[in-house]
Formats: sequence, structure tokens, C-alpha cells
Amino acid sequence: GQAVRLFAILNPPPAPASPGAYDFGRNAFFQGMGGVAFGLGEARPAYLPEPPWRLRAAMWVNGVRYDLARRIVARQGERAGGVAAAMTTGHEAWLDPAEVDVMRDSGLAHILSISGLHMAVVGGFAFFLVRLLVAAWPWLALRAPGKKVAAWAGLLAVGTYLVISGHPPPAERAAITASIAFLAILLDRQAITMHALAVAAFVVLLLQPEAIVTPGFQMSFAATAALVALVEAWPRRPREISAPWPILLVQRSSAWIGAAVLASLVAGAATGPFAMQHFNRTAMYGLAANLATAPVSDFLIMPALALGALLEPLGVGAPFLWLAARGIELMLAIGTWTAGLPGAVRTVASAPDYVLPIAFLGVLFCCLWRGPLRWIGLPFAAAVMLWPRAPTPDLWIGDGGTNAAWIEAGEAVVARPGVRQFAVDVWSRRRGVKPVDRPAEGWTCTRFSCTPAISGAGPLALWWGRRAPTADQLDALCRSAPIVSVRAVVPVLPASCEGRLVLDGFDYARGGAVELWRDGAAADNHWRAVWSAEVRGDRPWSRAGDPDLSDNGG
Repeated sequence: GQAVRLFAILNPPPAPASPGAYDFGRNAFFQGMGGVAFGLGEARPAYLPEPPWRLRAAMWVNGVRYDLARRIVARQGERAGGVAAAMTTGHEAWLDPAEVDVMRDSGLAHILSISGLHMAVVGGFAFFLVRLLVAAWPWLALRAPGKKVAAWAGLLAVGTYLVISGHPPPAERAAITASIAFLAILLDRQAITMHALAVAAFVVLLLQPEAIVTPGFQMSFAATAALVALVEAWPRRPREISAPWPILLVQRSSAWIGAAVLASLVAGAATGPFAMQHFNRTAMYGLAANLATAPVSDFLIMPALALGALLEPLGVGAPFLWLAARGIELMLAIGTWTAGLPGAVRTVASAPDYVLPIAFLGVLFCCLWRGPLRWIGLPFAAAVMLWPRAPTPDLWIGDGGTNAAWIEAGEAVVARPGVRQFAVDVWSRRRGVKPVDRPAEGWTCTRFSCTPAISGAGPLALWWGRRAPTADQLDALCRSAPIVSVRAVVPVLPASCEGRLVLDGFDYARGGAVELWRDGAAADNHWRAVWSAEVRGDRPWSRAGDPDLSDNGG
């Protein structure tokens, strides 16, 4: 809640790491963010006029969230507390990156992001608890509609959780969906139906029209639609009369296990095409990990965290937070074991852009159509997995020309290992190739450049210095490789660059990152290029060029 000042470098939001990759600029535009700052040094107090009441209220809520997260971590320790703080308040400052990688490789990373699962558990827990309490009080049960009272409690719990979580877009969408279900109960309508889901999707798109292209919206509503279709198709078994309790126990247990397996399988199958296309990672044992952790997270961790967070400001939340910590440690142990299995993660190259709508229509057909004909949509739903991939680019050069990679023996050889590694990882995953470091032998590298020293070492000479190379340096670059990438603007090319493909700062300022395919024989040195700017198009959030260089023509 305090005003602070910070010395920082302010840049536009990053451009896509490669043509067609995730666009941070689009997301920042719809969040009202015009820039991204990299802080240098400590924050210091700032003395500003009193902010308006809306900002004061937002700062107060953020202060409460951070204080609650700090209390949770202090109670549970950083390992379990970091996960609990992320699940409760959305603060990820205490998360261990290694634990995040484990959760991602085991298919459990969705538990860390506040979304539909969390809203459903918190709202459902409040609904069933209040309904149980009303039914347990005969005087109140005879005078108040317990189901509607519980629905009001569910609405209150969802709204409170939305505020405490910092209302990120996935949590907002989940809260809207849960609120529609509780409103349906208040209006004497069935809560879990395709109609209610359609209303929820319509409200979300009315408030956040940009959400339709985000992975979170696509995956959450695909999973929910598949689960609703499963509920509608689930056979209604007649209830037994005077059956012995051992038989009932076996029947109920087997029915619960079967429902849990089918729910995880159906939800995973519905979200699979979107996960493959957007994230290019498939957790091969994600179904088993989610089945093993579902009872722990749904019936232990989330209810205990809800009660602990509610009672912690009063100083009596320790027992519930301790219980939640034990559940989190068990969940992390399951995730660590699953992620360590052979072949736990498989990288899947992105299919062409038009394939995902085909898969979406297939999922939609399977969910909406009733009867055996619904399986006609199954091959279309699997289009992302079955569709042939386009040829892998022979060369990739990142935004601004600061790093590059080329394909050699089915692997992506990275010119500058460790530099802008996120962009390298994004591009290599989208293309389904494994990144490897450039060998030290066969290369001549300086502070500002790397050039092949022997024939066949690589197709690219890379100059990443902010200043333009001298005439002699540019001559050496052009003599060493068929493709020359220079971060700065090059006004004049020497004669040795004749027949070479030379990309400079002007090209990167105009086009961003680029992918190159060899067109014809290697001796011809003909290349086909696709630039990020071409795929982004002319949009309000579009920009091009090196984000931290102002003298390159950008």
C-alpha cells in the first residue's frame, strides 16, 4: 500500500519469440500495460499526492493478500508454503522453479494456477458445508430453503476467493462460470447443463472478448463441456434396497474410482489438443498423477487452505494450514515420482494454425451430439495430434538478431547458449526439436560476434554488438558464412557480401524474429523467410525491432 520509486529500464512488451508464437504484446494491450520494466536496485519510498479511492482500495486488497501469503509461508515453510500461497493468493514469489518444473512435467502445473478447479472446490465446499449445517439444524431446515442459502454462500465464497487471488483472468472466467451455476440454483434451474455453460461463455466473452484466443479460455471451457457431456451420458443406476454394507462399500468405491478415472480421462482428452498446440508439451503420465492427487487436492488441500486462510487473520488457522501442508507435500512427492519416470515429457511440434479450429469443432461435436454418432467428431478432435507437420525451418534468428539456432542432425544448435534462453526454448518446442549448445571447436568468437572458422561449422555469422561492425569486420563476417546477421544497421556492404544473405538492424526493426528455409541447392544460397511481423499483422499491439536498442532504426 505504499508509493515507491524504482530505477528501471522500460521496454515495450516483448515481441513473439518466433513467427506465430505467443504474443505478449497482445496480452499486455488488453491488460492496459504499455511497457515492461526491468528493475535496477532497490525500491525506495516515493512521496506522491493521495491516490483516488479506487487505487487506495486496490492497494489495501493487495496488502491484505501479501500479508496472508506471508503468514501462510511462515506457517508451512517455503516449500509447501510457496505452493499454498500461489494456490490461495496468486503470489508466486516463494515458488521454487525446480518444483514448478516438476509440477509441469508431471501434468500437475494447473493446480498452481488459480482457475476452474480451485473455484469449483472452494465454491462447492462452501455450498455443501452450509447446506449440511442448515440440514443439521431442524428448526432452520423447516423454515429456510437450504439449497438456496447454500448457493448464496457459494457465491460469497467465490467472490471472496476472486478478490483474495488478485482476480487474474483465469480466475475471473472460473468465477463467472461458478456464479452462473449458483444463480441457476437460485432461479430453480439445473446448475450443470450445456445451457449454463453457454451462458457463462457468453458472459466471459462479453467482458473479455480477447479471451477467445487464449489457451486458458479454450482449455477451461473445453474441459467443462466434456465433463458436462459426461454427466449427461452417465447411466442412472437404481438404488439398492436393504443391501449389505460390504456390498454397498464395494459398489460405491468402484463407482467413485470409475467416475474419477473417466472424469480425468475425458477432461484430459478435451484439453489435449490445446495443450499440444499452445505449449508443445505432453505429460505422458499426467492422467495417473492427476488421479493420484485429485482426492488430496479436492478433499484435503483446498478445503484446509480455505479454512486456514479464513481463520489465519484471527490467529487460529494453524491447524488447517498444517493439514494443508501435509497434503501439499504428498502432492509434490507424487509429482516428483511421476516426473522422474522414463519418457515423462514429450515435446510435440505445433500443427498449422488452421488445425486447432478443426480440433475444436471435433471436441464440440463430441460434447454436444447425443448418441453413438458423437464419435464421428473423434478423428477431428485428434487433428492436432494426427495432422502432418510443416517442414522444420533450417534457421531461426531471434528478435533483434541477438541469438540464433539452426537445424543439424535433427537438433537445434544454439549460437549463443544461455542468451535469451526463453525465446530459444519457445522456438525449439514449437518446432519439436531439442536445443543443444554450439560446439566450441570450429568457431571464432569475440565479445560481439561468432563466425564459423571451418567449412561446415554452421550456416550463420552472428554479430550482436550494438555498434555496427567496421568494414574489415563485416568483410570477415561475409567471407565466413552464407548468412550474416548484424544487430546494428549496416549502411554499406563490401564486395565480399555479394551473394550472401545479410540481415541487419533495419530488417529486425521492421520484422522481428525470422525463420528461414533453404530454397533450392545449398550452393545457390536462396532462402525463404517468414518474419514475426508478417504473422502478427497490423494490430494496435504490434511492434517490431530490438526491445532494448533505440539506435537501430526501430
